[in-house]
Amino acid sequence: MTETAKRNKQFLIFILVAYGVTCVMGILTWYGSTIPVEMSLFPTAQMFYPAAGVMLAYILTEWKDSLLPRWFYIGFLLITCLLLVFCVLSVLMPERTASMYGQQVSLWMALCQYVLLGGSVLGWVLLLISGKDRRAAYGLRGGRWGLSLLCILVFLGLYFGRAAIAYAVGGQGDMILEILKNPGTWSYLLFTPVNFLLAFAPFLGEEYGWRYYLQPLLQKRFGLRKGVLLLGIVWGVWHVFLDFFYYTTPDRGLIMTTNQIITCVTIGIFLAWVYMKTNNIWVPVVIHFLNNNLILVVANNYSVAVLENQQITWEMLPWQLLLNGILFGPFLLSKEFRRKQ
Repeated sequence: MTETAKRNKQFLIFILVAYGVTCVMGILTWYGSTIPVEMSLFPTAQMFYPAAGVMLAYILTEWKDSLLPRWFYIGFLLITCLLLVFCVLSVLMPERTASMYGQQVSLWMALCQYVLLGGSVLGWVLLLISGKDRRAAYGLRGGRWGLSLLCILVFLGLYFGRAAIAYAVGGQGDMILEILKNPGTWSYLLFTPVNFLLAFAPFLGEEYGWRYYLQPLLQKRFGLRKGVLLLGIVWGVWHVFLDFFYYTTPDRGLIMTTNQIITCVTIGIFLAWVYMKTNNIWVPVVIHFLNNNLILVVANNYSVAVLENQQITWEMLPWQLLLNGILFGPFLLSKEFRRKQ
């Protein structure tokens, strides 16, 4: 097999998993929303598909490579398969429940939490025993930690700054003080690093697929800037089933999808800049984790239900585009995007 043929095969496998499985499970997402059932399993499982596509592609085409981190890849794929099974069973047997933290919850949701926790711990172990050469060969090694930490702090400044501006413009400036006075805010932030260590897998699931694998391909084909903008669009569209049947109701699905594309394009610019600047995939992984989990802080609501059935209107989108564009758009002008490809 020629190198070009191998790369084409890898890309086809990636698309079939990252988008093909998403579409198949999207149909199940729609059906589950009509019953209804516990739907929070579906976005969690979907986050694994991009990296699963990359890993399966490399296993099928690079198995003889001594630097392939086989056991880490296999472990990640097994977790992905388990989550897929739980999603299917949550629709077929929604009545099954279990006791968790003194409450009755969906059995499949409880199992999902245990798998995520155990899978993340196992993932760190498998990464460690893979060795630095294997991690480096397949984009899993860290590095430039001082610069990486600075990039994360820049993101936090932009993230909380955006929330403060939104509250102030919306006439809810008192909410900023409320969040700061809430003891839950500080305890949540205190345990955020620990939470990341115990739940990193889904965020690696997206970033290893989007930033490590697909971003360089699109930039090589369309240019450094256009490639990143295109990635933001295809990343946003990838959420379409969740936009219609989880994040909001079907009648607002198109609005949410448009909003999702705006978010993925603008934040995608920053994530691309971070990855190009540090060449450390763990920085986008951490930032993606913070972006998703700090929603609870800025909303001052520590229930995951805050993500479901959001009330969004077309009138909100220009403001979203303007604010995100002002905060994240200028990174397209940075030297990382100006250098020779």
